[in-house]
Amino acid sequence: MFAVIKTGGKQYKVQEGDVLNVEKLNMEKEKKVTFDKVLLIEDEGKTLIGTPFVENALVRAEVIENFKDKKVLVFKKKRRKQYRRTRGHRQELTRIKIEEIIQGIKAAPKKKPAEVVKKEKEEVTPEKKVPEVAKKEKVKVTPKKPVVVSEAKPKKPKSKAPSKKKTAAKTAAKTKKTALKKEK
Repeated sequence: MFAVIKTGGKQYKVQEGDVLNVEKLNMEKEKKVTFDKVLLIEDEGKTLIGTPFVENALVRAEVIENFKDKKVLVFKKKRRKQYRRTRGHRQELTRIKIEEIIQGIKAAPKKKPAEVVKKEKEEVTPEKKVPEVAKKEKVKVTPKKPVVVSEAKPKKPKSKAPSKKKTAAKTAAKTKKTALKKEK
């Protein structure tokens, strides 16, 4: 009997007694984990394929340890540009041992969240809105005014062409430079 489960964005083929490394689960050592995203179960020639998951199917496992994988080096380079970067990454993993694969009626259905009983709305009187401090000091408390958001005004385009008039100082400096060039 084997099953295909989905965890950490990956799919794993598991059998009872298998030990495998999966993406990190936020569980402590020796805690029990239940995987309810079972994609396929094969039992003595009978195959159940989920759409996308098999109903009433669970895979129970025990956390053995949390650890980091081997370091992976990431090296970037752009030739002739003097650009090189070296980075390292160690993925956090969890080692689990598969204890049992449960299918059909044996699997416990998911618990529905408890229904919240709605209380009748109490009418709010102006006395309840005023803070107690304001009552004692007889300070007038005004309710907050709602904020009105107005539409943004369109901006005027800046289409002023650069002026062609030159100042007298600039033109004098240019004529002086051209006169010096002509003399040489």
